Amino acid sequence: MLGPVILAASRSDRMRRLVTAAPGTKQVVDRFIPGETVGDVLPIVRELTEQGLELTMDVVGEDITTPEQAEAARDAYLELIARLEELELGARVEMSVKLSMFGQDLENGVELSRANVRPVVEAAAAIGTTVTLDAEDHTTIDKMLATHAWLREDFPQTGCVIQAMLYRTEEDARALAASGSRVRVVKGAYKEPAEVAYQSKAEIDKAYVRIMKILMEGDGYPMIGSHDPRMISIGQELARRAGRKMDEYEFQMLFGIRGDESLRLAAEGHRMRVYTAYGTDWYGYFMRRLAEKPSNLRFFLRSMVSKG
Repeated sequence: MLGPVILAASRSDRMRRLVTAAPGTKQVVDRFIPGETVGDVLPIVRELTEQGLELTMDVVGEDITTPEQAEAARDAYLELIARLEELELGARVEMSVKLSMFGQDLENGVELSRANVRPVVEAAAAIGTTVTLDAEDHTTIDKMLATHAWLREDFPQTGCVIQAMLYRTEEDARALAASGSRVRVVKGAYKEPAEVAYQSKAEIDKAYVRIMKILMEGDGYPMIGSHDPRMISIGQELARRAGRKMDEYEFQMLFGIRGDESLRLAAEGHRMRVYTAYGTDWYGYFMRRLAEKPSNLRFFLRSMVSKG
């Protein structure tokens, strides 16, 4: 039950200082976050696309406290899109964004975040790609979905993320599984109370399968965000039963996790997208990766001991 403890630590300034100062941290961070700047990460982008993979890029950072920081986040994505255009990679790489990075939690946050995210969506569309709005904790879901609907009025290819652990998500999936929609389903990486979310892995897994079935039988484009071999196998079977071709859905995995499986799925003809994060404000993202999988935490602790 270390996951909830680690997720709580992801919001702790004291733990942030301890983890970032630990001698083994960089080795593990590099496993999940391949760089701090666009220049650092573009060689990885080229390498992965040459291997037949697609990507979704995340400029990490969530603790936005001023409008100026939100604008800086917007500008970081615009720089990324400009560099992707130079490399003619627009068709292979999309963006994942958290609306909190664009100021959603600040005063007049919905308006501020929309003013910041729209230029990113416009720029992405101009180079032949799109943006997916990441899910955050349950208190933000209604605002994210409202902004998603607002963006889709002019950019119908805009995607969104739903989390299987939340009770509400099956209903959300039914509403979203419409023609032209792009919906990524994940298990969920935030500490949520029992009032709104399943707490056991078994219940979350069952909900994940039900949601995959809704999306596969719907009219949209399902994106299966999972490293779980069982969920991937079930996703393939649900797609087959729904009569979907391999280019009518995709799998997604995080950079640094199950890379061989990503290549295997791509070699079989599946669309396989790697969620690739970069940036300097990596702490919250990194802690959620540790919480998701015990082996990630063990690797981190071994690194700390070996470097200490």
